[in-house]
Parts: sequence; C-alpha cells; structure tokens
Amino acid sequence: MQEIVLPGANAPYSTFLYVLIPLLPFLGFLLNGLLNRKLSGTVAGLVGSATVLGSFLISLMLFLNFEYQYTVQLFDWISVGSLQIPFQYQIDQLSLIMLLLVTGVGFLIHVYSIGYMHHDENVGKFFSFLNLFIFSMLLLVMGANFVILFIGWEGVGLCSYLLIGFWNKNTAYNNAAKKAFIINRIGDLGFLLGIFLIYLTFDSVQYAEVFQKASTMQVGTGVVTAITLLLFVGAMGKSAQLPLYTWLPDAMAGPTPVSALIHAATMVTAGIYMVLRANVLFTLAPHTLEVVAIVGAATALFAATIGLAQNDIKKVLAYSTVSQLGYMFLALGVMGYSTSLFHVLTHAFFKALMFLGAGSVIHAMSNEQDLRRMGGLRKALPITFFTFLIGCLAISGIPPFSGFFSKDEILSHAFEHNKVLWAMGLLTAFMTAFYMFRLLFLAFFGEFRGTAEQKHHLHESPASMTFPLIVLAILAAVGGFMGAPMFTGGRHFLAEYLAPVFTYSQRLLPAAFNTAPDHNTELMLMGLSVAAGVLGIVLAYVFYVVRAQRPAEDEAQRSGPESLVYHKYYIDELYDAVFTRPIMALSNGLYKFVENGIIDPVVGVFGRAVNGGGTLLRYVQTGAVETYLILMVVGIVLILGLNFGRL
Repeated sequence: MQEIVLPGANAPYSTFLYVLIPLLPFLGFLLNGLLNRKLSGTVAGLVGSATVLGSFLISLMLFLNFEYQYTVQLFDWISVGSLQIPFQYQIDQLSLIMLLLVTGVGFLIHVYSIGYMHHDENVGKFFSFLNLFIFSMLLLVMGANFVILFIGWEGVGLCSYLLIGFWNKNTAYNNAAKKAFIINRIGDLGFLLGIFLIYLTFDSVQYAEVFQKASTMQVGTGVVTAITLLLFVGAMGKSAQLPLYTWLPDAMAGPTPVSALIHAATMVTAGIYMVLRANVLFTLAPHTLEVVAIVGAATALFAATIGLAQNDIKKVLAYSTVSQLGYMFLALGVMGYSTSLFHVLTHAFFKALMFLGAGSVIHAMSNEQDLRRMGGLRKALPITFFTFLIGCLAISGIPPFSGFFSKDEILSHAFEHNKVLWAMGLLTAFMTAFYMFRLLFLAFFGEFRGTAEQKHHLHESPASMTFPLIVLAILAAVGGFMGAPMFTGGRHFLAEYLAPVFTYSQRLLPAAFNTAPDHNTELMLMGLSVAAGVLGIVLAYVFYVVRAQRPAEDEAQRSGPESLVYHKYYIDELYDAVFTRPIMALSNGLYKFVENGIIDPVVGVFGRAVNGGGTLLRYVQTGAVETYLILMVVGIVLILGLNFGRL
C-alpha cells in the first residue's frame, strides 16, 4: 500500500512563490477595480488574463516538479487559548489538480471575455470581479485548514452574487443574484456548524491533525456522521443538489462567461472538492455516503428530466450542469473518489466549452437565447458548431471523447454498489444525450427561424472567442485518456496520482478500493452506457431533424406532462408558497404589530420624555446672570440644609 507523507514537510520553493498564485489575480482585481474608468476594455481584459496566466504557469511548474505533500506556513493567524489556526497552504495532488483546473480554464474564459464583453461600459469592473473570484477559488483549494477553506467558500459566493447581478439595471437579474446568495447561505450555515463540530471533536481544524485523529476512529461513529451530514448540507448548497438547486438555473442571468467559469467549471465543484478533501471523515460515515449517493442520483435524474423541455439555450446547459453535479456526488457516495474528480475535470472541459459555445451563438444572434428563434446556424458559425458538437458528444458519453471515460467509470462504481442507483444513472445518460442533441439540432440544423435583422448580422465570433473554444474542444476530445478503462490494460494516471490523498480511507476500508467488475461485466456496462447515449442521439435526430419538430410556442400546445416538465415541476412556485410567502407574511405581521404597535410606541415614550425634559430645562437657561446667581444661592442653601438635617 502506498504510504502517505503527512503535510508538514518543508516546501521546496520560496514562500513568496506560493503567495504569488492567489496574489496575482488579487492584484488584477485591484488594478481593474481602481482603474475601471481609465482602462479600455481590451487593456482590462489583458490585465485580468495575464494575472491568471501567471498563476497557471506557477501552478504548472509546481505540478511538474511535485514529489511529496507539504504545507507552506505564511504567518500565525488566530491564537485563542487552545485554538491555534495558522495561515497555511497545503500543496498535494488534489490541490495541484484543482489549481490547474481553476487557473487553466479560468485563463481561457478570461480571454474569451475580452471579445464577449468588449462592448460593455463596465468591462473593467467585470474583469475585476472575475479576478476576485479566481483569487477566492485559489484560496479555497490551497488552504490547509477548514477555516481558510470557508473564507474562500464565502468569497466565491460573494463573487457569484456580484457577477450574476452584474447587469444590475435589470430587476430580474438582481432577484436571481439575491436568490443564489440566500440559498447558498442555507448550505453555508450547515457547513459552518460542521466546522464547529470538527473543532469540538478533534480540537483542531487543521486538515493534517483532524484526518490523522479521525483515521484512528471506528467506522460508523455517530459524531463523524453528524459532522459529514452538516458538511454535505454545505456541499448541497454550493453544488446545487436537491433541494437547494433552484438558484443555479436562475444564475444564468449573468454574462455567459460567468456561467462557464463559475456555474459550470469551478465554483459549483467546490462541494465536490470539500468532500474529497475530507474523504476520511466521509469514509468513516457510511450512512452519510448513502445519503450522498441517493441525493446525487436523484438530482442527476430529476434535473435531466427538466432539461428535456427547456427552450432557453443557457437554461438547458444549467440543468445539464445540475445533473452532471449529481453524477459527481453519486460517485462520491459509492466511494469512487478519484472517479468523481475525473468527472469534475472532464465536465469542466466540455461544459465550459458548451457554455462558451452558447455565448458565441447568443453573440451572433444579437442576444437571442430562445432555441425556437434559431436554426441553421452551422453554416454561419462553423467553428462554434464543430466545437459545440464535440462538447455534445463528450457529455453524451460517446467514445473516445472525455465524458465517455468518466461517466462509464461512475456507472461502473454505481453498479457494484447498488443496481437501482446504476439504473438511475443509465437513464440519466440517455436523457442527457437526448436533450443535448435536441439543443444542437434546434440551434444548428434546419431553417433559420429568427428575424431578417438577426440573419443579416449572423457571423462567426472573433478569434478571442473562438481560440478558447478550440482549446477546450481539444481537451474535451482527448482529456478522458488520463483515465483509461481497466479492460484496455492502460494506466489510470489520475487514480494513481491521487492515491496518496485517499490513503487514510484506503486503510479504513481497503475492500471498497479494491473491488472492480470483471472484464465481461465492464464491457457489458460500457456497451449499455454507449447504447443509451446513441439511442438518445438517434431519437433527437428523428424528432428534430427528420420530423423537424419544434418546441411548443404557447401553453395550449403542450401536453400535461410536457407542461409539468417545462415549468420545472413548479418547484419554485412550491418553495414560494411553502417558504417565501409565509416568511414574508410573518415579517409583515411582526413589522405591523410588533414594530409599529409595540416597539415604536415604547421608544416614542422615551423620546417624548427626553424632549419634554429638555423643554422644561430650557426655561432655566435664560441667559440672565441674576437668575444664575439666585439659583446658585438656592442650591447652596438646599445643600447646607440637607447636611444640617442629618446632624
């Protein structure tokens, strides 16, 4: 068994080098923020992109020269009694992979944004917010304890709020930003309570100390189950799992690069990262893992059904993201830890690609997002079409594209754990292929259904937008080979690389890490997975190309089930009726009867008493010296009288 090198070894480079990784994006945030009105859009974009590129190059150097896990001590931070929390970074296999993902994909999206946002009057502010997000995300993945992780966690939540409501003159966009912020606060409360319980249990929040102490505990310990359930509540909010998922589709109100960076590739995977980081705690809590697997499978299937009937190109991708995040949690729940991160990486490639492709379509269509107004775009947007096609093939699990490898691995783990969860995952794979190719065929095939003005202005996006599309398309096409299936005899580089991160878990439950289906079973599962994807593509082709069906234009044209799915099962309306309206009614009642009826009158009594007293005392202040002398004499007489009266 591979031994783990506990963090604490000396860092091989100067501390300043590690500080630079998050510091560079933070400097970009300051420059673009302070000079927002003075820098042109292109210069602001170059500043933002260059700082993220610098962080990527440093991260790449650390990755290529990595030999062992270590921590980087920056300074002593919090010291209160037994509570000692140094400000440290932890550099290991997991943090390095996440650093490359955040800075690599982040750089491509920054470059894309130069072309996409060049016309916006607040482009400098936009890049400053993007840089602040990268800084917060890097802090999240580099922190050596749960408190630093939580600071980054809250930072990305703040940036999400700022970027969703970036076009704040639109009330609907502001409401979407507030919705995301509030729902995430629900999850964050659970996460914070989990951190408190970790400290009470282990007398530390440092990863190394907590995980080492936890590795000596018995599997199924009640307090660890409580800790992991609370941590998972935080992950449910940040990574949009049932029932805290409704904020993510509405978050598409933000600019499309925001959707690609924050709500597809990075922030929404923070919950996955947190569970992976605390894997030993979750391994000790099999009941929590079961909850994680069930919630993940249910979210994947539920969101996929909603994606079948959406007509907004970004909403389809949003529900697809929720569904794929469910896949990742399904992998975590069945202890496919490295498999979950594998899907995080492949999903970042193909989903960022598709969001940016959707942005290219919206850019060409003069901000039109309705699939019913598109059609035939593959001729006018050949690069966008070809790259988007690669993304669709990848997410549909078609070999040899990246999604095939990671999705097949998740389904394989699920099959070994629970056949019902596997069946839910397989059905989700079929639906995913269907609705993604439904989107592709409606947008890029058939006749153009937009206006003559839109058709006249159709054009391929500039190089600053198509370059990131091409790079991400290459990654989506070949990225899956970092984890080759077992039957091929190839090496699963990612699993081998990440193995030391899961050493404690492997020691606790070695059987869970050494189980794998035989070759015949693996081939059968792979065949079923590919067949489900192909069937979904074929059906979408028949419906939307051969039969040229078009989505319903109004409610009267929809059947009952179609209307139910189109309206997202009325979950938002249900939440509004069960939570929002009662809370608003209670708030209004408290304002009317308690605030106005009790608190205001009581405060008013004191206010009137003070005013009355002041009015009376005002008559004493006449400004006449004679009056003051008389009052002094009266006062002296009273004082002497009182003193003599006591004798």
